[in-house]
Amino acid sequence: MNIYSRKQQWKWLLLIAALTIVGVSLWYSSQLVQKIAESEKRNVELWAEAVRRKALMMEATSELYTKIAHEERKKVELWAEANRLLAQVDDSSPALGFVFQVIRENETVPVILTDSKGKILLFRNLDDASDSKQEYLLEQLELMRKQHDSIRIEISPGVQHYLFYKDSEVFEDIRKSFEDNERSFIKEVASNPASAPAIYTDSLSSVILAYGNLDTAQIRLDSANYLKTMFQTLREKGDTINVTLAAGRKNVIYYMESPQLQQLRYFPVFQFVVIGMFLVVAYLMFSTSRRAEQNLVWVGMAKETAHQLGTPLSSLIAWVEYLKMKGVEESMLKEMSRDIQRLEMITERFSKIGSQPKLNNENMVEVVATAIEYMRARTPKTVEIEYTGTGVKMASVNVALFGWVIENIMRNAVDAMDGKGKITIDVFDQQQFVYIDITDNGKGIPRSKQKTIFEPGFTTKQRGWGLGLSLCKRIIEQYHDGKIFVKSSEPNKGTTFRIVLKS
Repeated sequence: MNIYSRKQQWKWLLLIAALTIVGVSLWYSSQLVQKIAESEKRNVELWAEAVRRKALMMEATSELYTKIAHEERKKVELWAEANRLLAQVDDSSPALGFVFQVIRENETVPVILTDSKGKILLFRNLDDASDSKQEYLLEQLELMRKQHDSIRIEISPGVQHYLFYKDSEVFEDIRKSFEDNERSFIKEVASNPASAPAIYTDSLSSVILAYGNLDTAQIRLDSANYLKTMFQTLREKGDTINVTLAAGRKNVIYYMESPQLQQLRYFPVFQFVVIGMFLVVAYLMFSTSRRAEQNLVWVGMAKETAHQLGTPLSSLIAWVEYLKMKGVEESMLKEMSRDIQRLEMITERFSKIGSQPKLNNENMVEVVATAIEYMRARTPKTVEIEYTGTGVKMASVNVALFGWVIENIMRNAVDAMDGKGKITIDVFDQQQFVYIDITDNGKGIPRSKQKTIFEPGFTTKQRGWGLGLSLCKRIIEQYHDGKIFVKSSEPNKGTTFRIVLKS
């Protein structure tokens, strides 16, 4: 198992671990949000129940209010009846004392008795100490006319008096208390403790009576349109609570989840997106740093190799000259000279790794042909090499380094075919680019590994450093500003590598 297979396994394990952590965290966050939502719903329900209870209390207060009003009316009617009887009984009647008792017992309800022409005949429970007594009585009479209907008293045939009255101070206090309770109730609805946006409307949902937990800045800016928009939102997305008020009236509360809870629902996702982006950036930075360190290692190794080869090469050249002087067979010395030249070229290639090489405008048909001829003599006879490049295809290259690329790809092709098959090389140009395609009919490369094969250390061989294609990619893309990639590959049918250079 090579380093990249282990690396791939570690990536999958880390991905599974990360997904597990994210899944557990999202599940826990979801459970937490659900519990908060349920708690907020319970708060709204408790608040709604409190509203209902207060509505019932208001209804009871309203019934008491109505009952007292009825009792005061009956008291006034009884007082009127007593005044009618007072005009009919004589002074010796035993009923006279009862009549006076009824009249005296009205100590709370302010009343004014007038004749048919509106002249004030009698009054009770009014401030008779006023400086402008008559004017004061007329004001009170006008107030009584507006507040209640008068009671007609038949004193005698053709003679009628009218009794006017207004609410007593006790009744006024009860009425004010009832109105204060109703205002307090509406205010309580508007400032509900559940932190949920709420709008309180009439039974037809046509008039907004109160609202709470809305954006006060928006209300100050454009109250009408903002309330209309929020009301529509609450009707479409929220819930309702029906509230029964006094005298059978029913109003409606529209509410929905608080903004804090809505934000909390999406916070875990937002949090993991931010963390994910941070991890991606951190991974890219560390990966870039790691690649830079790897490049420094490979460059250092290449330069050190070139340096180490320099000394024995100089000695070999001297030994060849010495052998010539000793009359050694010419053919043997010629082969030795070729091998030394090859070693010099290899040393030159290694020495250029890590520094910008000099590029010359070359005919790529001839450059590729030279590299092929070198490999043809070192390739098994069972491998057929077909070269279809013709004409002149110019591009800026460093011949020594580019020849190394062709040799590496062809050597890999021979290994992929197990030393038996066909390699086809073609050179052609299109507008501003020169293309070199190298095709073999070997085992092919799986799609999942077509990019990994260019990474340093990747190899499928039992023996090998996994540096060949990595160096090819560096030479083509960094030194020649070109591209090298797997153009196509099928299992057991072969692979085509493509090199693209600027012409």
